[in-house]
Amino acid sequence: RIPDGREELSVHPTDAQRLALSHGQLAKVFNGRGACVARVKLCDTLRPGVVALPTGAWWMPDDQQPELDWSGNPNVLTPDVRTSRLGQGCAAYTCLVRVQPFNESAPHPARSLDQCLP
Repeated sequence: RIPDGREELSVHPTDAQRLALSHGQLAKVFNGRGACVARVKLCDTLRPGVVALPTGAWWMPDDQQPELDWSGNPNVLTPDVRTSRLGQGCAAYTCLVRVQPFNESAPHPARSLDQCLP
């Protein structure tokens, strides 16, 4: 994670150019389940057409749109599917998303759990 507390979205340079994204810029990552805002990180070892967004950011939903996360938490993009009733692990480590530049004002993401709780 970069210093401002927002997760980094790894994007292949070819895709970044096609999507008008640059290194360090904010991007909106979204699908039918939700959306999040992450900071772009160019990565030429990633396959074109694929993006990677690590888990770990504290969930920071928008007050008006709870399906929008400000800190880059990918959980808003994936289905809540378990590996089994016994294991209860997450089976959803991939999903289809769209990515676009985010040029609006974005609140500073939370840096600790205390900032996320009411």
